[in-house]
Amino acid sequence: MKLCPKCNTSPWPFAVVLFISAVIAFLTWLMLGFAGADLVQSIAGTALAFVAVGATMLHYVLACMKRHCRHAPGRPAPHRHHHGALG
Repeated sequence: MKLCPKCNTSPWPFAVVLFISAVIAFLTWLMLGFAGADLVQSIAGTALAFVAVGATMLHYVLACMKRHCRHAPGRPAPHRHHHGALG
């Protein structure tokens, strides 16, 4: 997925993905430790949780950044929905 240069330079969305993935992996490590899992099972489960959450969130963040980018010339204005007489 290709992003425009202005959207591609910000490290914050990727730092948030890394942070949330690390927190989920840590919680997984703790839960597997409390459950009495072996060391190999704990490492494998933690790595699987980190990769699964990180990949899913990275895909979501990149899709949102591409969809909401307003830097590219020729991009249409955002569509506004009106809901009958109230909108």
